[in-house]
Amino acid sequence: MNREDERPLYLRVADQLRERIRSGELQEGDRLPSVPGLAADLGISRSTASEALKVLISEGLAVARSGSGTFVRLPREPQRLIRAWYRATPYGSPFMQDMHRQGREAGWSYESKTVQASPEIRDRLGLTESTGDAEDVVRTDYVFLADGEPVMLSTSWEPLVVTRGTPIVLPEDGMLAGRGVAERMLSIGMPIDDWVEEVAARLGTAEECERLRRAAGSIMVTIKRTYYSADTQVETADIVVPADRFTLVYSGKMGCVPEQ
Repeated sequence: MNREDERPLYLRVADQLRERIRSGELQEGDRLPSVPGLAADLGISRSTASEALKVLISEGLAVARSGSGTFVRLPREPQRLIRAWYRATPYGSPFMQDMHRQGREAGWSYESKTVQASPEIRDRLGLTESTGDAEDVVRTDYVFLADGEPVMLSTSWEPLVVTRGTPIVLPEDGMLAGRGVAERMLSIGMPIDDWVEEVAARLGTAEECERLRRAAGSIMVTIKRTYYSADTQVETADIVVPADRFTLVYSGKMGCVPEQ
């Protein structure tokens, strides 16, 4: 390392590792030296070695995996996430369609359960006051994958007053499993004809960053979405995507302009 460089030592160590990545010496998926190993190799403290690795993680050049180590991850171009009201067909999963257009393999894991909606979710779904401990929504937690990599989290709530007793009460069960909210609701005579999305950005929680394999404190784009059929809210969801991985693209058909 350059002794005339007056920057903190951990930045100079990060420079060395960054150069090994950019030169191709370290490839995508290669394991970076551990904190003890890096400290021993360079004769530096473990805290300095740890800070150097954190720099690479914050730059998106590495990812830390609990219990496994820190691995090289090369920068990627942000992917387009289409938030289009108008689609050629209301059938199928919008996420799968978007990934297919980009030549990527889509998948997801999920967990569904019936719960009592929180006050915020009750308001978003237009539900009346809760009665005792009665469960009144189906909550589904998703991790969406592109080419096997987690890229999006979503928590969806659907009111049982709409879906109870129908074949679609569980989003990922039955003949329409995984077909998307629009197709499922259409099958029970509740065509989605409106939606609202609130978009914001914030620091990711520790759990979100871990599940998305992002550095602690990564910036996330959040979307609060609600689907309507006529005047009835049929689903609301909280969506979380890493800000450096996706560009949100909104589009929709314009109505006719009335004559003056």
